[in-house]
Amino acid sequence: MFKGFYTVASGMLAQQRRTEMLTNNMANANTPGFKADQSAMRAFPEMLLQRFEKERIPTENGLNLPFNKEIGTINTGVYMQEAIPKFIQGDLRETGNKTDVALQDIDMPENGSVFFNVRHTDGSVRYTRNGNFTVDGQGFLTTGSGHYVLDSSGQQIQLSSDRFTIDETGVITGENGDRAILSIGYSIDPRRMIKEGDGMFRTEDGTPLPSAFGTAGVQFRLQQGFLEQSNVDMSKTMTDMMTAYRAFEANQKILQAYDRSMEKAANEIGKL
Repeated sequence: MFKGFYTVASGMLAQQRRTEMLTNNMANANTPGFKADQSAMRAFPEMLLQRFEKERIPTENGLNLPFNKEIGTINTGVYMQEAIPKFIQGDLRETGNKTDVALQDIDMPENGSVFFNVRHTDGSVRYTRNGNFTVDGQGFLTTGSGHYVLDSSGQQIQLSSDRFTIDETGVITGENGDRAILSIGYSIDPRRMIKEGDGMFRTEDGTPLPSAFGTAGVQFRLQQGFLEQSNVDMSKTMTDMMTAYRAFEANQKILQAYDRSMEKAANEIGKL
């Protein structure tokens, strides 16, 4: 009886976590460069149930021989293994702002992706697809959350004003002729990167990503005055949320049925 409680509870927890993931996707549907998470649901390993019995051998001394009798298998529940970002190119939206830059994939190896390199507040390098940049009071090019955008030499980019141009190859030319090249990193498998807040990613071991410029088979371009939108599919996300809610509700009703059965076992059968 209690095995059912654990199975149903694991199903409810898995669907709750999946609903939280889908809710976060919906909340970031309008966040530039946001990559939607997708879940991987897995069942716990099945267990083989056996019963230990004894068989009495009709001998003079009454010999008993122990043996195992197989009952069958039982599944111990389900869990949401992990949330994996989906690195599909989002639509580009024209904003007309000089500080907005979009990365557009032209020809990319399967599962590969390119990122802007930025300096985190702890001094390490982070990666993002959100090109909604701004120029701070000291003239540094930063992200909306205040992280410094890096150039090809790993330095912060300082400009004389917000009147600058960025060509398709990432070359920044300021109003006074100052020049810099945006640092673009390439990951052969971005699904192995760790997702953080503010649309940031980092590598598992902290090793910097190699430069995307000159990497064989990697073709991309930058577009000033554009932003890459999130790749959240709102209609599919809504459908998935309803499916997760119905699955949670079904598990909840089964749990209530178990609870009523246990109540009868304790209050009615126990009186006999």
